[in-house]
Amino acid sequence: MPPSPARIWRTPAGGTVACAEKLKVLEQNLEEFETVARDILEDAALMGCDVEQVRAVLRERLDLLRVRYSGRGI
Repeated sequence: MPPSPARIWRTPAGGTVACAEKLKVLEQNLEEFETVARDILEDAALMGCDVEQVRAVLRERLDLLRVRYSGRGI
């Protein structure tokens, strides 16, 4: 999926993340996430699983993830 030119990344305080390198890393991470998620969904489909159920489980797992880094900004 191509990067969204309209996507604006925000800080916890609501400000805009403007650093080009940070934006690049965020987009690369999102691409990696999409690739892994697509692989999981395609594997599930090939194994005869309900893809919508797998998608729901992925949402659940994402909602349960906690950030290990608790510092503020870099």
